[in-house]
Amino acid sequence: MTTRILFVCLGNICRSPAAEGAVRALLPGAQTDSAGTSDWHVGEPPYGPMQHAAQARGLDISDLRARQFEAADFERFDLIVAMDDKNRRTIEALRPAHCATPVTLLTDYAPEARADHVPDPYYTRDFDGVLDLIESCARGLAARL
Repeated sequence: MTTRILFVCLGNICRSPAAEGAVRALLPGAQTDSAGTSDWHVGEPPYGPMQHAAQARGLDISDLRARQFEAADFERFDLIVAMDDKNRRTIEALRPAHCATPVTLLTDYAPEARADHVPDPYYTRDFDGVLDLIESCARGLAARL
């Protein structure tokens, strides 16, 4: 059975597409997607500086396009992975009553990183630092699947 994983951040132009790219590089058989809890960037490619930082690591995320998270995603995916607790709460607020799809934080998969969330590089401008954390978490996630 193919594992279906959805990565979610706020705008779906930095963190969640980078996480999707990192995991699809590690688990080419997994079905991955990413989304944002906001609709600010729907249809847009990942943010240019994030694309460049990811490309420098061999992660091509240029084919991805932002979309907004929706309640139906609980049915489409086996696991939903949020980048921070605020986005996790937004996701949980849309959970259908009958649905048991787990919603975790990406940082749950790399406790050694001592981070409780993935910082948003759109604001911090630390694309490489965020990618270091995302790649560490992606390795931990891949090891658990």
